Amino acid sequence: MSDHKGQFSDRPGHAVRQTTAAIPNAGSATPSPAFEDVPAMLRAYRPERPVYCIYPEALRGRVRSFIDGFPGRVLYAVKANDEPQLVRLIHESGVRHFDCASLPEIELVDRECPGATSYFMIPARLRGAAREAHRAHGVRHFMLDHASGLDALASEVPLQECVVFVRMAVSHPAASLDLSAKFGAPPAEVPGLLQAVSGRGAEAALAFNVGSGVRDPDAYRHALEVATGVLRSLPVQLRLVDIGGGFPHRYPGFEVPSLEAFFQAVRSAHMGQWLAAEGELLCEPGRALVAPGVSAIVEVLLRKDDRLYLNDGMYGAFWELRFKMQDRFPVRAFRDGTPLTGPDTLPFRLYGPTCDSSDMLPGRVSLPAGVRAGDHLEFGQLGAYSLAGRTRFNGHYSDTIVRIEGADARPPGGA
Repeated sequence: MSDHKGQFSDRPGHAVRQTTAAIPNAGSATPSPAFEDVPAMLRAYRPERPVYCIYPEALRGRVRSFIDGFPGRVLYAVKANDEPQLVRLIHESGVRHFDCASLPEIELVDRECPGATSYFMIPARLRGAAREAHRAHGVRHFMLDHASGLDALASEVPLQECVVFVRMAVSHPAASLDLSAKFGAPPAEVPGLLQAVSGRGAEAALAFNVGSGVRDPDAYRHALEVATGVLRSLPVQLRLVDIGGGFPHRYPGFEVPSLEAFFQAVRSAHMGQWLAAEGELLCEPGRALVAPGVSAIVEVLLRKDDRLYLNDGMYGAFWELRFKMQDRFPVRAFRDGTPLTGPDTLPFRLYGPTCDSSDMLPGRVSLPAGVRAGDHLEFGQLGAYSLAGRTRFNGHYSDTIVRIEGADARPPGGA
């Protein structure tokens, strides 16, 4: 637990106060301060800007679930949350492989995760990025989804040293977002692309992504059946099949089956019989791996009847709520570092701090009826697509991160 002391402030009624300016930020070489729980952090700092809390034990537990449950190799999709200390924690918890979509993500993994393997898993790359990834960072796994991508890749890396995944388009109505609308070759074209890759000297591999926020394990059964049809048509067996991400996370009003149900769906496909003797399945979890590990602490700036104005919103850590999936996160309230509870609650409409009228969180959130300006709210299960999507719109931005490491500390919504 931290023993940080406050600083004097000229704000009436707050003789002792420490703002987030005194908390080491995410880009600082100083490790983020650790606290036993959120009340301890609030009493120490009374933060005026948003604070993002990493719950290491919740994150470790989710990593263990994937490593123990998925029948193959687990790659963390860095795009879901590229906060360096979180990526480092995932690596320390046992993930050794990382799904990267850009050179900066590869550089991040190389810097924070000694001995880890990065996979450059996007068909469209900036000119020269594949060359630099191969030369400077030892990347040997790449992706394409069109014949034109093969010549482009061959101009930058020695294909005979590489594994090249051909991404296949496959979708299912159980996915909240269709990820084959942008990338992926039609299944009928995939065998020819795989053989073209092999013909140029690279090891060919198959990849697909059924979508984001998949709510039914049958989506994976369907995708694996399509993949099996491709594998049966090939003259040789492949060693690697990457089934992508899409594993969901439970949010209020967005109920999904257990992770084990999805792992069982993958196991039931019996893909091993269509792979080479040393064959292996890969997956690329992002949301489901990191969602439980981060929360956001925000301050109520203003209350107007059933409307609350917060110091973070749709241009900050809540930006993903613009998409079709969940419309809220689990939340709890604090006043002066003490949990704010009571029998009476109200459904509030929440607004962010910017001047944009669209800066309004969807849905309504039930909070204690007496909540007021100056109170703090902690939104849990915010580890995925939150920190990575913050903007500096209207001058509102925070990169203040702390760790909550008490033995009994749990984020809102549980782990």
